Amino acid sequence: MNERHLIGVRWGVRGALVLGVATSVAANILHADPNPISQAISAWPPLALLLTVELISRVPVHRPSLAAVRLTATACIAGIAAWVSYTHMAGVAARYGEQGLAPYLIPLSVDGVVVVASVCLVELAGRMRAAPTESEPEPLPADVAPDTDPDIEQTPPKPRKRDTASAIARLRERHPDMSAADIARRVGVTDRTVRRHLNAQTA
Repeated sequence: MNERHLIGVRWGVRGALVLGVATSVAANILHADPNPISQAISAWPPLALLLTVELISRVPVHRPSLAAVRLTATACIAGIAAWVSYTHMAGVAARYGEQGLAPYLIPLSVDGVVVVASVCLVELAGRMRAAPTESEPEPLPADVAPDTDPDIEQTPPKPRKRDTASAIARLRERHPDMSAADIARRVGVTDRTVRRHLNAQTA
């Protein structure tokens, strides 16, 4: 999965998280007393969770101790938001006609979406930081790397057929989602050559 695909998935996950938080905020406001102060207090816990998830997904940490601290804090905020939202949403569902177990199960579906989306967003952020970017291309295999002797005028050598096939196979194995055009650019051959070698490998 390349970086462009990860970005698209991240926007979808962020949309699911915002939808779950918005539903929780709406339920908290409906349950609160009809005055701005009570409604603002009730709306704060899910908004705090949304802000916390955005922070830990966007800001990397390089010290395990700090990572443990912020994950612990996030878990505490999530627990508070889940408890407040659950009780408020259950009360609102019962007030508006839900009966039996429904008022107690509906809040679980909302909190479940928020939890799953939060975990997915953090996981995607880690994947995107680890994925190679266009500005940092993966080095070519040693058997197709050009000569770097400064005393010799550099002209990119044309890879031999065996070396080209090996380089294409290695890149496809490491990055299954990489397009033929990207592989061709890294190896230094045409798209048609890459597709021919890939077809020969799968035959």
